[in-house]
Amino acid sequence: METDKTGAAPVKKSSLGWRVRTLVIALIFIAVALVWITNNLLTQRFTEVTRNRAEVRLALYTGNVLSELQRASVVPLLLSQDPTLIGALNSGDFTVTTQRLISYLDEIGAASLTLLDQSGRVVAATDRNLIGANQRNLAYFVEAQRANDTVFLTSAHENGGYEFTYSRRLTSDRQGIGVIVVKVDMAKLERSWANIADAVTVTNSEGTIILSTEPTWRGRTLSQALATRPEPNAITRAISATSDWTTSPDAYIAGQAVMRNEARIPFQGWKLISFTNYNSVRERVNGVLALEIMAFAILLALTFYMLSRRAQSRSAFFQRESAELRQLNARLQREIAERERAEKNLEVAEQSLAQSSKLAALGEMSAAVSHELNQPLAAMKTYLAGARLLLQRKRSDEALSSFQRIDDLIERMGAITRQLKSYARKGGEAFEPLDFKASISSALSMMEPQLKSRKIDITRTLPREPVMVMADKVRLEQVIINLLRNALDATKLTEDAQIDLILSAGETATFTVRDNGHGIDNLDDLFEPFYTTKQPGDGVGLGLAISSGIVSDLGGRLTARNGRSGGAVFEIQLPILGEEIEAAE
Repeated sequence: METDKTGAAPVKKSSLGWRVRTLVIALIFIAVALVWITNNLLTQRFTEVTRNRAEVRLALYTGNVLSELQRASVVPLLLSQDPTLIGALNSGDFTVTTQRLISYLDEIGAASLTLLDQSGRVVAATDRNLIGANQRNLAYFVEAQRANDTVFLTSAHENGGYEFTYSRRLTSDRQGIGVIVVKVDMAKLERSWANIADAVTVTNSEGTIILSTEPTWRGRTLSQALATRPEPNAITRAISATSDWTTSPDAYIAGQAVMRNEARIPFQGWKLISFTNYNSVRERVNGVLALEIMAFAILLALTFYMLSRRAQSRSAFFQRESAELRQLNARLQREIAERERAEKNLEVAEQSLAQSSKLAALGEMSAAVSHELNQPLAAMKTYLAGARLLLQRKRSDEALSSFQRIDDLIERMGAITRQLKSYARKGGEAFEPLDFKASISSALSMMEPQLKSRKIDITRTLPREPVMVMADKVRLEQVIINLLRNALDATKLTEDAQIDLILSAGETATFTVRDNGHGIDNLDDLFEPFYTTKQPGDGVGLGLAISSGIVSDLGGRLTARNGRSGGAVFEIQLPILGEEIEAAE
């Protein structure tokens, strides 16, 4: 036994070494057990979260497929009652029928429209190469001739894809005179699915894959598709090497484990199946485990340090250092108590601030929804009133046109609400090549009720050639409508009110809206949210702020100035889409 010079209690060297070894082994055992338990718990928790998110996305994809099919199913019924098409089939004069079908194509959103006469010959089509072809032996013509209702068929392409068609027989005096064929563009759903980290497939009632983000899967059963080894593409990007740690994978693709989710589409026994990777789960679990391992490493280092300090502390100054340590411990406890109180106060303040931010965001979102939906609601009211009068006068065909416009407005309102919900994400916009002229015409059609309610002179200066830009159709029309609405409000008290719409194409596509109203008083705050010069109830000051944000997202800019002869001038500049970019797209 040994006794230090200060008179401290004797310590056995062998006893101290045994305690050190026991403490180190216990720390290592606790670290391994905690890391193992944490890994299992967090893996299960984050896997469940990932599965829930995948199921939510699956429900959205199912709704998109069903919505596309239901929307296209109404088109043959409407076109089968079109007096122009019926008259052309009766008279045999199809000079303007193809052009009329092409004009319908943009409004309907289908892939193509084809009109066949009673013999099966193509007499009009949006694809002019088909005119004159005989399709009397094709299934959609034969089935439409036999049925009294709309017929839906799925047929395989030579390139491995599938074609989805609705067909319906046209009659005159209860006699069949032709067939209208509407092809549904389901490929756009595949393109939208390919932008995400999931592999998505749709199977028919026989279990054959008819839609898939992986082209080589089409035409096969799911078991055959999973047995193939895909080339590097969307599916191999969607699934990473997770089979070495997942405990209960739903399926294996090319030797890699994935999560499978399945949903039934209420249409002819179709099913939608998605495969989701586990990468995000592994990354989050590994992050927590790394922090735990680091904490135990620090704790182990501190343990060795404290043990070494303890050995060194057995010296002549043991008593004095013990007193100093006690004083230091007391001060640390007081500081810790003060910090705990400060952290609690900070946590309460952060919760209050978060609640205030949520309420402010909710208020802005509510105001934006109200602002952006007023225009379609006003137009719907006008079309409903017109449809009511047409039905009273027994002009049902014209009333159907009004109902179609109301349906388009409802679709537009849904698009607006989807954009507002995704405002914070700043992603997922449906960018596509657009003709700026077509967007202007669509916006004017939307504003038709307001324009007809006032005496106002609108001049349009547009180039003959298309002005192509890369943009989101709904959002670009939303900006044009906001500028037109502001111009109408600015000229409300002006005699001989006039609005000039000018579109030019150079290095950029430039669209100018000029009015002869009272002009702009405060150009600096014009694009700030909730800044408005309108009377209470006429606006909330979000139109220009939202429009400026949309144009910025499209890669352009929105400017405003006062005209030389009075009035306000708003100008949109967007990058023009060249022929090379169009070919690449």
